[in-house]
Amino acid sequence: MLQRIYGTCWPTKDQLQQHLKMLEEAKKRDHRKLGPALGLFSIEELAGPGLIFWHPKGGRMRLIMEDWLRAEALKRGYQMVYSPHIANKDLWNVSGHTGFYRQNMFGEIEVEKADYMLKPMNCPCHILIYKGNLRSYKQLPMRLAELGTVYRYERSGVLHGLMRVRGFTQDDAHIFCTPDQIESEIEGCLDFALKVFEVFGFTQYKMEVSTWDPEKPGDYVGEREEWERATKALIDVLERRGTPYKLCKGEAAFYGPKIDVKLIDAIGRPWQLSTVQFDFNLPKRFDMEYVGSDGQRHRPLMVHRALYGSIERFFGILVEHYAGSFPLWLSPVQIKILTLTEEQDAAAEALRAQLDAAGFRVEADLRRERIGHKIRETTLEKVPYMVIIGPNDVSSGTISVRLKDGRQFNGLKAEEFIAKIKTEADEKRTTSDWPAQAPAQGKE
Repeated sequence: MLQRIYGTCWPTKDQLQQHLKMLEEAKKRDHRKLGPALGLFSIEELAGPGLIFWHPKGGRMRLIMEDWLRAEALKRGYQMVYSPHIANKDLWNVSGHTGFYRQNMFGEIEVEKADYMLKPMNCPCHILIYKGNLRSYKQLPMRLAELGTVYRYERSGVLHGLMRVRGFTQDDAHIFCTPDQIESEIEGCLDFALKVFEVFGFTQYKMEVSTWDPEKPGDYVGEREEWERATKALIDVLERRGTPYKLCKGEAAFYGPKIDVKLIDAIGRPWQLSTVQFDFNLPKRFDMEYVGSDGQRHRPLMVHRALYGSIERFFGILVEHYAGSFPLWLSPVQIKILTLTEEQDAAAEALRAQLDAAGFRVEADLRRERIGHKIRETTLEKVPYMVIIGPNDVSSGTISVRLKDGRQFNGLKAEEFIAKIKTEADEKRTTSDWPAQAPAQGKE
């Protein structure tokens, strides 16, 4: 019996130690452990692998992420659409998915002697929306966006928590434009992607241009001239912006080249995230047209873009990037109010109502448990702020605020606290600006 052994080597001992340290830190941040422990999501054996169940806290965070993205997309001229989860197999025949992507699609579902398939992508559905009317060049670019759930048959051996699943929601958009609009639209997609990184606290990234392999033309659709022209458009945008990039031969989608944006997380790992893809295939397959300024019919160009990539994968990256300790604006529970005895219950309820009216997600722990026990539980839940109310706080009309790193500030007015964290939340800060040290205070 042969034994296969895998190994890696490093130029220096220091680099090896850094790698081992990163692996140890990655274990602590593993979203597959933190997610269920924090009540964010689960994968249920009875339902099947690769299918995600979002729990109330995770669902709340997902809603925040989706609402922000929709609002930002609308500001940038996108129109929100919705499309079915299944479609007739004929649609996938026209798009070419049954020919080039069949191994990643679930099998046919027979309905009234017609075959339907779960959609692996949203693009053919958006094309049908475009084709609902003959468009004028004055209506272009048309930017259609959808948080659309898709299904892909991933083999069990590659499934991995939220990072590789069988059912997921893409923050998908498709832009239909004229040839002279294509580069500005690609640039707009890149600007949007970098805005996502900024808001969610990622400061490092790198870009790759994935091209076709001309030695394997059977793996792709389109002519050499189309691929060269499309690839040049992507590269021209990056070079005009002065953005470094890497060429990746043979990594393109079957219908066109793309720019992949890989973010770097808190412990230095790269993650494939945003993508901007050029497509000259589907407009041809679906015989898409628009009426140009010359009164003649022309074929539009098409750009696919996803920024989160998928809600599931991006959420998993966020869990590991922040080790489950999310910034205030994103946390499912932002403030937890803890009392020492029942005499503070009325003050706690009044503060909860005040915080709720200010738009915060707040809970009150009024259990008859020791305060040390309540603090430990809330710390494990990684709630950004604990407000502790004891007898002295009630008599003085103040509160004590404890941060998740253990620092505590006593004798604060509720209005002062609310104003401070309101600014932190509204500006979507990823770090707080409380003083580096809090004065040592005894417990009440």
